[in-house]
Amino acid sequence: MKKYDPYMHTAEHVLNQTMVRKFNCERSFSNHLERKKSKCDYLFERALTEQEEREVESEVNKWLAMNLEVCEEVISIEEAQNNFNLTKLPEDAGSEIRIVKVGDYDACPCIGDHVGNTSEVGEFRLMSSSFEDGILRIRFKLRKPA
Repeated sequence: MKKYDPYMHTAEHVLNQTMVRKFNCERSFSNHLERKKSKCDYLFERALTEQEEREVESEVNKWLAMNLEVCEEVISIEEAQNNFNLTKLPEDAGSEIRIVKVGDYDACPCIGDHVGNTSEVGEFRLMSSSFEDGILRIRFKLRKPA
C-alpha cells in the first residue's frame, strides 16, 4: 500500500466526490497529499469563483461531519471495470482490486491509507485554487479535531 497521510487521503476522497457531484467533472488526475498541506488537480474549463470555493469547502465539511465509516472491499477486475475508471491501474494489477468506500458518499479504487471514520479527519480548509491551461488546482489543509 502507498503511504499517504490517512487524514488528508480521506479528505481527498470526499473532495473528489464533491467536485464530481457539483461540477460533473472527473476525479483529480493528479494530487500531492502531505500531512501539512495538499493539492488536487482537475481537468476543468475555468477558475472557481470565491463563492464556489466556499461552497466546495462547506460541502466537504458537511460530509466529513457525518461520521461516515471508511471501509474497503475487494472485487474482481471485471466488476470494477463496469463501475469505476481504471485508467490509473497498472497493467500487472491482478484479477482483484481494492475499493475504498466513504459511507455511501464515495467509492473508488485506491491503494492508500485512510482513517476509519470521517469524524477523525477534522475541518477541511480550502486555502486557494488556481486555473491555468485547462487545469484547476485546489490547495487545502486540515484542522484536526482536538
